[in-house]
Amino acid sequence: MTVLEAHSAAQRRVGGWYQRTTGRWCYVFLLPALVLTAMFTFYPMVMSWVYSTMDWSGFNNDMTFVGLGNYRELLGDGMFWSALGRSMIFVLVGTPLRVGLALVVAVILNSQVMRLSVAFRTLFFLPVMASASIIGVVMTFVLSPNNGPANSVLVGTGLADSPVGFLSDPKIAIWTALLVHTWKNFGITMIYWLAALQTVPAEYYEAARIDGAGWAKLARHITMPILLPFALIIIVLTAKENLHAFAIIQAMTRGGPYFSTQVTEIFIYRTAFAADEAGGVPRLGYASAAGCFFGTVTLLFALVQLWGARRVAETRRELRRARGDVA
Repeated sequence: MTVLEAHSAAQRRVGGWYQRTTGRWCYVFLLPALVLTAMFTFYPMVMSWVYSTMDWSGFNNDMTFVGLGNYRELLGDGMFWSALGRSMIFVLVGTPLRVGLALVVAVILNSQVMRLSVAFRTLFFLPVMASASIIGVVMTFVLSPNNGPANSVLVGTGLADSPVGFLSDPKIAIWTALLVHTWKNFGITMIYWLAALQTVPAEYYEAARIDGAGWAKLARHITMPILLPFALIIIVLTAKENLHAFAIIQAMTRGGPYFSTQVTEIFIYRTAFAADEAGGVPRLGYASAAGCFFGTVTLLFALVQLWGARRVAETRRELRRARGDVA
């Protein structure tokens, strides 16, 4: 063996040892994150399903196995289904409202002739950065019938004869919460649309304009077909987010008045930790069953989101091929 061959063999041995050592150190550095994830994510998920089969208050050691008894009770619980129906209001009404308005605003702000578009994007996105709890508390003052700015304007301009109970009237409290929740998270949906709009090749518009196409034909034949896969995933993301309105509702109404804003998450919280507010006894096992059921509903949205993400990836590959970026 020559000196050169010996040197090459030594380098290979050192290189192999270095790669093996580096791989092991990666697992060492990942270990703290894996432990924390197991403790605060996987373990609670598994135990939620375990507790859902128990009759347990959560405050003592008296735990009785009831199997699917909690789920059978849940199916006949009118309070739970009413809460789930209110959550569906946020999905079925709030999602198209937010997605549609955000698309219109995104199209306007995406226009190259729109001045100060960056400033307007920032203004629309600012509420997203604020805490939902803080916004909820602030809105209770803004919408208060006692010298709240909103009612002062309505009464002062003659639009209302008396202060409106935005959060105290059971008929309109849920719609007030929905509008506040939509306003607070409007910016993130707008950003989704802006990102989707910027994937539309500019040369498509230029070629269509040369052929005499107006804005309506551009939208119908170019923009909308390309945005359709993105629209699916944006709708699913918005619907999933609308299912989780706990923080803002808890801060504004705590599920009242008369349970009119009690969505599923508020129902679960009250059943598990604040049942005394409704004159009952905490039932962590029953609340876990409600949470597992609600989590399954959310999982269905996540599966649709996964399918939509694949469609978006396929559409982007097709666009690259059409532009000659991919052979």
